[in-house]
Amino acid sequence: MEAREFDVVVWGATGFTGQLVVEYMFSQYGVGGDVAWAIAGRNRDKLDQVAKDAAGNQAELIPRIVADTTDVDAINEMVQRTRVVCTTVGPYALYGTVLVEACVTHGTHCCDLTGEVQWMARTIEQFQILAESTGAKIVHTCGFDSIPSDMGVFYLQQQMQEMHGSVANEVKYRVVDTAGGVSGGTVASLMNVMEEARVDPHINEVMADPYSLNPLNMPRGEDGPDQTAALYDLDFLQWTAPFVMGAINTRVVRRTNALTNYAYGRDFRYNEAMLMGNGPVGYLKAGTVAGMSGLIMLTAAFSPTRSLLKQIVPKPGEGPSPEVIANGFFNVVLHGRHPDDKEKNIKVKVTGDRDPGYGATSKMLAESAVCLAKDDLGEKGGILTPASAMGDKLLQRLQKNAGMTFSVV
Repeated sequence: MEAREFDVVVWGATGFTGQLVVEYMFSQYGVGGDVAWAIAGRNRDKLDQVAKDAAGNQAELIPRIVADTTDVDAINEMVQRTRVVCTTVGPYALYGTVLVEACVTHGTHCCDLTGEVQWMARTIEQFQILAESTGAKIVHTCGFDSIPSDMGVFYLQQQMQEMHGSVANEVKYRVVDTAGGVSGGTVASLMNVMEEARVDPHINEVMADPYSLNPLNMPRGEDGPDQTAALYDLDFLQWTAPFVMGAINTRVVRRTNALTNYAYGRDFRYNEAMLMGNGPVGYLKAGTVAGMSGLIMLTAAFSPTRSLLKQIVPKPGEGPSPEVIANGFFNVVLHGRHPDDKEKNIKVKVTGDRDPGYGATSKMLAESAVCLAKDDLGEKGGILTPASAMGDKLLQRLQKNAGMTFSVV
């Protein structure tokens, strides 16, 4: 790794999110500075245009690498030139495995934006042992799913320890408010999961298992199925609705707990939902969101209606306007329950200053890549989570550079 030409290669740089990552890398780290980075994709002309759009008259200073998902040799050559591959090429179940295998083989770190639980479970099964032996850190879910969740719980537990000398044995993650566009890549990933489940029904079992990402043969917890209906939350005094990303985030947080030798406790419980308000209006809103979420999942589950849904949702590579991205935000509150004294329960707030699916996500991914490349994170390799791989180093970067805040409320 000491002799690698680059610290970070942004693969998928010509895609919608990839371009945002490139823009952020240039604005935050420039070219020719402490972070040596390059862009990669399958089309040289498009790479040239991305460099020009991001860097203007400094575009020629940004190195380009041509590598297609179908060219295994090119991918292996690429990963051997860098410490970290930062990839936006999804759906990852279709295009990500060859990259993970190359990174694991050559001891190269990798971070991505996947929320595909079934694919993450496969990478754990296939590559965990080899990644441990080569020292490669493969860190999935480095965007809105699941950094606010994973790092939010990490931060809350830090604060609970400092304030009360204990960990919270239950944490609730509640989405207060968000603004931004729908991610075409996320939709495409959902559609691909449904396509895979049609061929392999076992995938439905993986998706339904609250501990499907936990290490094999290690203790599980007491968490049950994800929320699907309107529920009243006594800690927030509001009605709640299912959070679409909860089925991803909860499993990532539980894996973090297991990978850190159960730092949150073996009886740790975790769930996510959206706050909808109180009274009859809050109940009506929560019920409506829960019903719509169920309808979308049902529509996506069957081939004829899935094809129809594909016609009306954003396509991969499509995204919101720069104004929507810049004016977007997210606001999340987490509630931590003290195991012995409810008077010592705490709440922390996590915020982001851009559209969560694109603007904030691109900054989270870029900072994860730089953290993996430049910070002292120890030698431990494996299929990791943001908190278990980067912990406090990433927490500092997110607050310093990526427009995120973590605070006790």
